Amino acid sequence: MAVARPAEVTGIMRLWTLHPKYLDAKGLVALWREALLAQEVLRGKTRGYKHHPQLFRFAKTDHPPATLAAYLKVVQAEAGQRGYKFNVAKIGRRRFRGRLKETRGQLLYEWRHLKRKLKKRDPRRFRDFVSVKIPESHPLFRIVSGEVRAWEKVKQQSRKAGRLRD
Repeated sequence: MAVARPAEVTGIMRLWTLHPKYLDAKGLVALWREALLAQEVLRGKTRGYKHHPQLFRFAKTDHPPATLAAYLKVVQAEAGQRGYKFNVAKIGRRRFRGRLKETRGQLLYEWRHLKRKLKKRDPRRFRDFVSVKIPESHPLFRIVSGEVRAWEKVKQQSRKAGRLRD
């Protein structure tokens, strides 16, 4: 009998470095739900996901729930521009006012990952963005030189492909 791995290590959560404008409808709704879950984890209100790699960059800030609230506000604004009614009351009131450093390698890795998803799930959206070489990041992040992050679950060849060539 196989033993199921705990949800906190399966890698099903994705808190994108990419600007949410690139996500298809399914991806945007999933991001909203996953970020709300992450907010609850960082508030200490859940038992699972506490060690999920997608939370590392938020958890290391001085005020993790406030940082996630700032992240969520941008997701909610993007949803509103598309006509979705994401409940703003679910976002924590405190806001992180700074920016988190994230690497260009991480951003580009995520971009390749999303384009593969879009090609299958939303070919029209894929065509709209296929010519974008370097995507815009979520405004919470300031992009710096660097490779795909060590916490990202990737194959070694993908990690090398994410290297920034200066």
